[in-house]
Amino acid sequence: MDRARNDGARSGNNVGSTAATGFGLTALCIAASHGWLPRDQVRARILTTMRFYWAHAFHDHGWYYHFLDASSGARRLGSEISSIDTALFLCGVLTASGYFSTDKEIHTLSRQIFDRVDFPWMLAGNPLLLSMGVHPGSGFLKSRWSVYSEASVLYLLGIGSTKHAIPADSWYAWLRPEVHYDQWTFISGGPLFTHQFSHAWVDFRHQQDGDPSYRNYFLNSIIATYAHRDFCVSLQSQYSDYRPNMWGITASDSPSGYVVWGGPPYAGPINGTLVPCAPAGSLMFVHEICLPVLLEMRSVYGDRIYQRYGFTDAFNPNWKDRTFWVNQDVVGIDVGISLLSIENLLTGNVWRWFMKNEYIRSAMERVGFRIATPGVRLREAHTGARRG
Repeated sequence: MDRARNDGARSGNNVGSTAATGFGLTALCIAASHGWLPRDQVRARILTTMRFYWAHAFHDHGWYYHFLDASSGARRLGSEISSIDTALFLCGVLTASGYFSTDKEIHTLSRQIFDRVDFPWMLAGNPLLLSMGVHPGSGFLKSRWSVYSEASVLYLLGIGSTKHAIPADSWYAWLRPEVHYDQWTFISGGPLFTHQFSHAWVDFRHQQDGDPSYRNYFLNSIIATYAHRDFCVSLQSQYSDYRPNMWGITASDSPSGYVVWGGPPYAGPINGTLVPCAPAGSLMFVHEICLPVLLEMRSVYGDRIYQRYGFTDAFNPNWKDRTFWVNQDVVGIDVGISLLSIENLLTGNVWRWFMKNEYIRSAMERVGFRIATPGVRLREAHTGARRG
């Protein structure tokens, strides 16, 4: 599902999210590996999901709707056929295949689902850059994945496809704008989730691509997280609850609806809302600054923000007239990135399961990834980061 009530109450909402399903398939593998759910039960649920997407969910050239009816697979909420949401779903499919590595039925379905995706079709006439999707009735969206974003895994999957591949040069076709904030320099194209989603599955650790500047994307996400922490702390004069162990803004629900916000650079309007999946999703990068935030959120605000499914999607301690606003929902992709990041921090299992697939290994080889030049791990004392 796209979202649920955090207290466990039924919402009556039957909207499924293709991206959240990818996170969910991966979460089921995590549950089985820890014994939270019986392995046979997890296998059955994964097969049910894969069969539904293979045989019942609407697709066009293998690409799925952003939102769909969880019962029929039909379009919901007027959504587009989405390239990135399909890619995140494929990540879950391939992770399940990696976890159940000897299961013939799961392996066959995962291959069928992946091989059906026509990546060149989504280029929509451009030689290298993928479209963000297709809107029924009006055709391909004008927007393309042309700047660094959460879509790096989308490009790798397309480059690695054995049936419908796009050129390896597509990896180098999108822009990598540099952000300079205090002592930090990193490439970025959006809020913190853009530095997290692809990394939840692709193991970029100790890897750099063939760009002349030798991009190390894992290190880049480490720097982006430190910069985001410092950015939030700089807002303390406006929002007194922001401090070194209380920060985090990324795309989330808000008192006025779903918002894509964060920084640096500033993307708003920011209003003092805190988003737990911002630090949680970066645990796999820098747990030393992210874990204290989650512990303090839990300690200070308790059950007001932490219920059946963990942290609420977002909360604001000082909303209008200093009321305490708490979102009553959790959002699938936000719970998902939190769980996957935690698992990668603790075990590296998601990386290990996903990186078994031939598509991603082939793509990274074609792009020119290689072992990164050894470097010193970032520390605040080394970088001159602000202390609060």
